Amino acid sequence: QVQVVESGGGSVQAGGSLRLSCAASGTIFSVDRMGWYRQTAGKQRDLVAEIFSDGNTNYVDSVKGRFTISRDNDKNTIYLQMNNLKPEDTAVYICSAVVQIYYRDYRLLDYWGQGTQVTVSS
Repeated sequence: QVQVVESGGGSVQAGGSLRLSCAASGTIFSVDRMGWYRQTAGKQRDLVAEIFSDGNTNYVDSVKGRFTISRDNDKNTIYLQMNNLKPEDTAVYICSAVVQIYYRDYRLLDYWGQGTQVTVSS
């Protein structure tokens, strides 16, 4: 069993900052990549930022220069530092962990957290 738990959401005014955390735990052989997605009501879930096992990162254009994703490999935890937040960043932020587990064979599986609400007011 693998669990993915997010924390750190909240409400801020435009221009403010928030830091999200996401921890993956359980019987994990290795972590391939972890990332943050966001979703608003009635819309699809979109990638915000992701970080790979080699440290490479990927951001959606709209957050480049404002958001920074980082990881603590020892804790299988990632962070999303969000600065200069805008009202359009308002969404539920959901963490994804693509991990390798061993169950009769090695398997690469994607696990999701429950999400944390980020609200930015103008």
